[in-house]
Amino acid sequence: MTDRPEQPDADPWWSRLARFGRADDKGTGKTAFVLAGGGSRGAVQVGMLAELVDRGIRADCVFGASVGAVNGAAYCGDPTPDGMRHIEEVWRSLSGEVVFPRGRVQGPWTFFQQRASVHSNDGLRKLIEDGVGYRLLEEAKVPLEVVATSLTDGRECWLTRGPVVESVLASAAIPAILPPVRIGDDVLVDGGVVNNVPLQRAIEAGATRVYVLLCGPLRYQPRRPKRPVEAVLTAFFVAVHARFARELATLPPGVEVVVFSGGGDPASDYRDFSNVGALIRAGRHEVATVLDHATATSRGVRAR
Repeated sequence: MTDRPEQPDADPWWSRLARFGRADDKGTGKTAFVLAGGGSRGAVQVGMLAELVDRGIRADCVFGASVGAVNGAAYCGDPTPDGMRHIEEVWRSLSGEVVFPRGRVQGPWTFFQQRASVHSNDGLRKLIEDGVGYRLLEEAKVPLEVVATSLTDGRECWLTRGPVVESVLASAAIPAILPPVRIGDDVLVDGGVVNNVPLQRAIEAGATRVYVLLCGPLRYQPRRPKRPVEAVLTAFFVAVHARFARELATLPPGVEVVVFSGGGDPASDYRDFSNVGALIRAGRHEVATVLDHATATSRGVRAR
């Protein structure tokens, strides 16, 4: 696997509006990590998590959607430097064929098969099993909630208990790409459909400082899609970014949100895992840059 240089955002990092609101000074609230969806670009979150862990920043609770649920579940099982190295090893071993195994039918005809999805979820199941060292959500070392979308009534379905593998598979079941997952009496697909960046859920849980780990840019400026599947993904990301922007604009008093942008194009080829190393490094650099700037700014304010 070769690492191509990760393309930075067109805007300089400080224009991404990395910090919103201001937490109170009492320090009584919880710190939450919110991990967004973003397909194969989820590798950028691995670098972000590793840098946060190295700096001694730990979540009291984690909320994940889609690939953010995958990475969140792995973090919550072992929120240590060793745990982060394990997640990185798993990601570096991935390929499109491993996560999205091809069937006998190839090309555009795969979307016309009489089946629920183009790919099976066997590859993703193994990825979750290899990356998560516990069986039930309630056994996580850090409390974890993952979101899925109900195909029964379209509601936002939050999974907080039960088998972690099935819950994460449901949250990451990209419509048409991966099969829906049945949990209890419900049939569930990707949580990003209804809530790709579950910021409000973290605030409702009592978090006063929220670190948001995106897989793409804060301000989404879609490129013109070249293929039908890219057009679908582009429309999807336009919708989810609009919701996140609204929630950032209406933060309640006493809540601070720090956003780490994943940069790049979130609507790129969902089977492309060729750039994992570069994405991990970009995630580390993003967190280091944003937090170092915040520290320098805070010291400057105190000095004055």
